[in-house]
Amino acid sequence: MSVEPKRAVFLHSPDIERYHYPPDCPFKTERARMARQILLGMGLLTGPGRSEVAPEPAPRAVIEKFHTARYLDAMIAATQGHLDVEGFGMGFGQPESPVFRDMYDYAALACGATLKGAALVAEGKADVAFNPSGGYHHAGPETASGFCYINDVGLACQVLAEQEKRVLFLDIDVHHGDGVQDFFYGRRDVMTMSFHESGETLFPGTGFENEIGTGEGRGYSVNVPLPVGTYDEAYLRAFDAVAVPLAGAFDPDVVVLEVGMDGLAGDPMAFLSLTNNAYAEVARRVLDFGKPIVATGGGGYHPQNTARGWARVWSVLAGGESQDEMALGLGGVMLESTDWQAGLRDRELTPRSMQRKIVDPALDATIEKVRANVFAIHGL
Repeated sequence: MSVEPKRAVFLHSPDIERYHYPPDCPFKTERARMARQILLGMGLLTGPGRSEVAPEPAPRAVIEKFHTARYLDAMIAATQGHLDVEGFGMGFGQPESPVFRDMYDYAALACGATLKGAALVAEGKADVAFNPSGGYHHAGPETASGFCYINDVGLACQVLAEQEKRVLFLDIDVHHGDGVQDFFYGRRDVMTMSFHESGETLFPGTGFENEIGTGEGRGYSVNVPLPVGTYDEAYLRAFDAVAVPLAGAFDPDVVVLEVGMDGLAGDPMAFLSLTNNAYAEVARRVLDFGKPIVATGGGGYHPQNTARGWARVWSVLAGGESQDEMALGLGGVMLESTDWQAGLRDRELTPRSMQRKIVDPALDATIEKVRANVFAIHGL
């Protein structure tokens, strides 16, 4: 039996497909187009309650709610071939934030898509909005980092908070959402919660259990660093132990959900062992929160598996995936295949005995640290 359809909006347009990072950069913007093609081919993009909306670039005045004018000036100058010492110090032109001609235009349009989704949700016109071209959580007010230039998810949280919404930023990208966490670190109107591979083994080297916020924001920054080799069952156990009770206690008005797919097994930039079944289950749990959702993409450096995963998450969030419909998927990370004609569901990856022995105690220790650090603050 299918889940009840939501009013779900997919944010994309041919305009955004025109932009690309440099050819040698592992970040591939075409993942969003690939996800859309899969959905279109399977008849999952439209239907009861579902629609597609073309975004517009975020206005500079809105972008300056998160980023400084000095930073944006340096960014635009860099696209015109004027990268000085100040701009380089802001991260432009470094290996994980290369300069390219359309850098500002692409970032502003991708950001505009997330902000459009936030507006539709805030206005009560959508229950779910999904921008696969979003999720630039590393960018700071004056810092480009990790392929991120304009922090669309941070901006969405800020704009929603300005409308007196309580916002839960839930980040399931494999990399810690440092840019968003830092911006809201002393506030309690936005709770940032990040499930990511531990900073001991992965960029950006932050996001440990003791990073819980400061001042009145103490307890409103939550981090669950995951050990190398974390598999579906362990991941969901941690999610149920931490995210579910804290979300219930915080009781947000809206959830901003970053769905980076770089936690999938075989991703060349990280070391977790997830399948898209874990991402689908997280999406179902977030739906169970009963709150409107602004979802974005994020990382994911195996483009085919990333697109397939996003298509699956959309199908769950839009209320269009039935258990029977997706149960026969035979492609995905296990077979290194993206033959979505057989279904979107990945085959399960059975963890090895040694993998369990390493992952389980490390993850149990992390869960206990998070509980000890933040649960009491929220009456748990």
